[in-house]
Amino acid sequence: MGQWEVFLSPYRQAVDELKIKLKGMRSQFGIMSANSPIEFVTGRVKPLASIYDKSLDKEIPFEPTARLGNELQDIAGVRIMCQFVDDIATVTELIRQRNDMKVIEEKDYITHSKPSGYRSHHMIIEYPVETIQGRIVVVAEIQIRTLAMNFWASIEHSMNYKYKGIFPEEIKNRLQSAAEAAFRLDEEMSSIRSEIQEAQAYFSEIKEATNTAIHKSTDKEERDN
Repeated sequence: MGQWEVFLSPYRQAVDELKIKLKGMRSQFGIMSANSPIEFVTGRVKPLASIYDKSLDKEIPFEPTARLGNELQDIAGVRIMCQFVDDIATVTELIRQRNDMKVIEEKDYITHSKPSGYRSHHMIIEYPVETIQGRIVVVAEIQIRTLAMNFWASIEHSMNYKYKGIFPEEIKNRLQSAAEAAFRLDEEMSSIRSEIQEAQAYFSEIKEATNTAIHKSTDKEERDN
């Protein structure tokens, strides 16, 4: 096993564990028949090529060392998607209250968006993973955003690679306008939140009742045969 594989192994474990725990939070809201502020959770370990590029930007030696892990705080990354802007504050508070991770830094790009239009709430955490060599504390980043914010960020990320961070003025202006439009959409959806959640609950009930009826019908056919 190479040095990089050994170095990144705790980060992979951290991402896997965090995804399970954060998805578990979502499931707990469902068990309590409450609306979950978490829509879905994704995670990844930064690819070596991206680690290399960022180490160059930060003028850090591209070596699998503790210094690299401390200065590149997003090697392990988890993203939480929410339906509504207000849910983001709920999720951040739930994370702050947990005893299995420690929040060491937060960046609020929702109240104070980046000049590009980027919006998200970032939390840098210390998370302990248990390995056969003992406990290792990993620095990880949790990004919390709405579905609309995530759509915009995904497009901007792809465009950033195409233009290598230097956008033509027209593209830059259009991206900024799109970011504002996405945020207005979030605000509009928040204003009819109760109606949306009532409709979603009604749809879930109908779907569950239909599935139950289908299962009962199938069971009866099997018994009759």
